[in-house]
Amino acid sequence: MAGTLYLVATPIGNLEDMTARAIRILKEADLIAAEDTRNSMKLLTHFDIHTPMTSYHEFNKHEKAKELVEKLLEGKNIACITDAGTPGISDPGYELVCYAAEAGITVTAVPGCVAATTALTLSGLSTRRFAFEGFLPADKKECRDRINELKEETRTFVIYEAPHRLLKTLKLLLEGLGDRKISFCRELTKKHEEIIRTTISEGIRHFEENAPKGEFVLCIEGADKSQIEAARQMTWQELSIEEHMKMYLDCGMEKTAAMKQVAKDRGLSKRDVYQALLGQEK
Repeated sequence: MAGTLYLVATPIGNLEDMTARAIRILKEADLIAAEDTRNSMKLLTHFDIHTPMTSYHEFNKHEKAKELVEKLLEGKNIACITDAGTPGISDPGYELVCYAAEAGITVTAVPGCVAATTALTLSGLSTRRFAFEGFLPADKKECRDRINELKEETRTFVIYEAPHRLLKTLKLLLEGLGDRKISFCRELTKKHEEIIRTTISEGIRHFEENAPKGEFVLCIEGADKSQIEAARQMTWQELSIEEHMKMYLDCGMEKTAAMKQVAKDRGLSKRDVYQALLGQEK
């Protein structure tokens, strides 16, 4: 008989969040497929787990998944873990599940921590409906395009971000979405856990003065549905340039982005729009 593939969630910070079932499964498994064996060794040592490990990560996920499926078909039970949290959520695991499922192998989960939902519950933003975006693309144009897709997303959405990219991402979010509510979550479940509930613009100011440290989970307020619908029902041909600008600003768009969009709609240069607005202010 084939073995079972277990997707085992591990703590995202505090080791006391490790479940009794997770410890048992890791001890009973024939093999543990770990994202980083050196990192996971600390966890296994802490819980006195001596099961053999093999590396399964982003750069070998296809070839290694096939090897692991062969072992499962031989009757081995394998536990898959990542550095922190649940396998398959912005971490290796998805491909292995696909290969195992195609081979008719039983796949089950040993649930536990997920940084996205932990941050969401602490964010102070709506949790009734939410969207998980994970890491945004590293390429600036691709990132801007993805943010543009989120412009009319009414659900709270969750993003992961590294400290060295945080400010660049925040500036693109402000440009594309306008100044929305946001929560910054870092060091979740750890001694120095920090939750900052603010706006995107205030977040930029804060992190320009205080260098970001550690991985971040960002929870961002969704778009206001009524404002989106109102904007859709209006055509810019019926508006003055000032009203046209206000239409986009009311939808949450940042001033520079709104001016650029007005110029695009009307076939004008951004300078022409600026001069027209300047004239209306006099």
